[in-house]
Amino acid sequence: MVATSSPKKDFAVAIVGGGVCGLALAIALTKGGVPVQLFEAATKFEQVGAGLGFGPNATRVLDSMGVLRALLKRVTGGTHLNLEPVLFVSGMEGHEVTCDYSLTSDEPGLGLHRPDYLDALVPLLDPGIAHFNKRCTSVSVPPDNSSPSIIHFSDGTTHEADIVIGADGIKSVVRNAVVGPEINRLAFSNTLTHRALIPIEDAKAAGVKESLLTRAYGFTGKDRHIILYPVKINGNVSMNLAAFSADHDASLGSVALPPDQPWVTAISQQELCQLYEGWSSDITALLKCAPTVTKWSIHVVNPPLETYAKGYVAVVGDAAHAMLPHLGAGAGQGIEDVYVLSQLLGHSQTTRENIEAVLQAYDRVRRPRSQLVATRSYEAGRVYEGHGKLGDTVEGMREELKNQWAVVWDHDLDADVQSAISWLQETAAFRPTVHGEF
Repeated sequence: MVATSSPKKDFAVAIVGGGVCGLALAIALTKGGVPVQLFEAATKFEQVGAGLGFGPNATRVLDSMGVLRALLKRVTGGTHLNLEPVLFVSGMEGHEVTCDYSLTSDEPGLGLHRPDYLDALVPLLDPGIAHFNKRCTSVSVPPDNSSPSIIHFSDGTTHEADIVIGADGIKSVVRNAVVGPEINRLAFSNTLTHRALIPIEDAKAAGVKESLLTRAYGFTGKDRHIILYPVKINGNVSMNLAAFSADHDASLGSVALPPDQPWVTAISQQELCQLYEGWSSDITALLKCAPTVTKWSIHVVNPPLETYAKGYVAVVGDAAHAMLPHLGAGAGQGIEDVYVLSQLLGHSQTTRENIEAVLQAYDRVRRPRSQLVATRSYEAGRVYEGHGKLGDTVEGMREELKNQWAVVWDHDLDADVQSAISWLQETAAFRPTVHGEF
């Protein structure tokens, strides 16, 4: 059912970017009676990449936003979540168990193919608010950072809006209107990810143990690790493979790719197998099943942003805090951004007069939270590859891994929303809430 609601606000929002966050935010704001227009650079809604994972924190938010059921129907055909906590084992022969996270958390998440996310959510969006072939080149804001702002597009057109939200990814243009272009915020993380989708039947035929194909696994090793979990694509199950390698001696941003080198390139199956030479026979057999392999040079937002909002412009998702994927938390943090922002903008007391304070409240609760998760994601990658604080022993890794997802999954986002509202009341941007009012 398309999200519709009679506009209740005296301001209008423009969202730049129609990916995971932009699409969800447009749906949420529309439901909340906030006038919104969505601008996407591509010719249609499309996503680059294979797997997309949402932890329990994100699935709770998706449920609160009213979109989880559509995702589940698309992905699992029912109501059950499909992504169990990760079982970490050695990548060497025998696969000694490092940490079974399901022993400390039985909350499942949701793993899906990125196009399935779009296929589930696009029907919920009012098509009249989506505009394609609109690549943002800059955002002009008044000298006093007030409203309205003007979005400039590569086709020479412009759009004026009271609020501009940048959901335009790690290479965000909108971000420059928030923190300025003076400091380069894109940093190579010294991490490569080799991605492939492997049909599960091919893996079975190659002799890979079926026990390794039924749930999410993390295979650990020196300077290498592999994340493997099943995803359903068009009714067929494939194994989503993400094989990582990193230079842990180099600091974030100390090495840059040549300007003309793409972040994503195709590599041969042979090159992938050579990277994991000496690993177990099951891993070797699995890698030989990869039909196509892409190598991703993972970049992050670094240095971290000093703010996610300035005046009447804000950023969400990767535009604000693109992070390493080692906790599978990047998309979930973006969805948390969307939830908090939509709750605040849709609040009964939010008006054109207090928008700047409302966006500051969003920044106050979301920036510390998402940047903490980004830091923990960086640390997790070091642990998986034998560079954690307790070294590369099984005992040391087990100790560091056993509670690593608690900070991500066991978070009360509604308490953050209430904290933001309380701050707005303390600063007189909002009046004290009457019982039952939101």
